[in-house]
Amino acid sequence: MFARFARSWALAKASAAILKEDKELMLFPLCSAVSVVAVMLAFALPALGLAAIDGLTTVDGKLSFGAYALGFAFYFTQYFVIFFFNAGLVGCAMLRLGGGTPTFRDGVRMASKRVVPIAGYALIATTVGMILRAIQERLGFIGRIVIGLVGMVWSIATFLVVPVLVAGDGGPVDAVKDSARLMKKTWGENIIGNAGISIVFFFLALAVIVTGAVLAVMAAAMAHSAALAIIVVAATILALALVFLASSALTGIYAAALYRHAMGKPSKGFDPAVLSGAFAAKA
Repeated sequence: MFARFARSWALAKASAAILKEDKELMLFPLCSAVSVVAVMLAFALPALGLAAIDGLTTVDGKLSFGAYALGFAFYFTQYFVIFFFNAGLVGCAMLRLGGGTPTFRDGVRMASKRVVPIAGYALIATTVGMILRAIQERLGFIGRIVIGLVGMVWSIATFLVVPVLVAGDGGPVDAVKDSARLMKKTWGENIIGNAGISIVFFFLALAVIVTGAVLAVMAAAMAHSAALAIIVVAATILALALVFLASSALTGIYAAALYRHAMGKPSKGFDPAVLSGAFAAKA
């Protein structure tokens, strides 16, 4: 177990080295985050209008058809935006891992070429999410347990869908199947590696929050400066945003490296022995 975590940590460091070499990769999660906020704002007014006119719930407290329709459109749009920019990130990462020097424009172009399959996968992900939500609503506590288990399996099976979509020429259904096939060989190490990245950035974000809170309190109480406290809070929010962008970028690079190795392609900066260990069959 410790050896697996060690290999995962090595993969995370290799991903960080690639990001350090090509900081432009962080533009993809930045554009994704900005677009997600824009989508939320775009759907806010229709949601308020629907709530005022028809209501979002029925007389028994359950969601109405209009709420489900609006929710489906909202989640589809968000998924599409996220997958599109993630495809650009992964595409650039795979080129960089192959020794190339891609630009942000290259990533957008690669994602644009696969926009239809990306939209198809967004439709699949939205449908699955809405079905799981409906099950959760009808089954209550048991539903939440079921949703947790099924959601975890779905996340594992589809972890490599975006690299498959970017590198291949098949549709979204084939991409899900190919991702699940690859994950059958690598799911254990993949979960550990991805969780390792998430854990590292969770503690990093926590440290930023705690440090910012302490400095803000000191500025307000000791320095008696509200302006300084506001500056500290703003700097803390900016630091958290950078942590989020770095975490998202590293996850994309990590997925690209795993996919390239599965396809028998070497990745610049990644130890083949470590990648081979990551893809070792479960005992």
